[in-house]
Amino acid sequence: MTIEDAIRPKAEFILKGIKNTLADAMGVEFRELSRKRIVADMPIGNNTVQPVRILHGGASVALAETVTSIAGWLNLEDENLTTVGMEINANHIRPVKEGGTVTAVATPIHLGRRSQVWQTHITDQNDKLVCISRCTVAIVPLETV
Repeated sequence: MTIEDAIRPKAEFILKGIKNTLADAMGVEFRELSRKRIVADMPIGNNTVQPVRILHGGASVALAETVTSIAGWLNLEDENLTTVGMEINANHIRPVKEGGTVTAVATPIHLGRRSQVWQTHITDQNDKLVCISRCTVAIVPLETV
């Protein structure tokens, strides 16, 4: 995994905190962590499919919000602040059958003092676009969550 040196302690902290969360249950594995780009993979299996055995749209949205929230938090300098999702939308472009893997790549659109907007492209193992999402996160005091 590639981790930007400037955020290494925060990145290692968040990776430990992923255990026993939704991201962990979905099998999300991070490949790249930096302030300007997050890359994560997710298998398409029992925990992420619809009854017809294709990737569940909700799993795509959960993956997008996971990478976005972590990306936003990695950009905060103040340890008394955190990021929380405010709004997310997703366009599901094509189905993906069980047995494959999808990759999410999150990049910033806006990095403000009170909010951030991130775009996430989710692609299949053939690098075809599966879903595109935009997520706005609020920056709030940690004590309020």
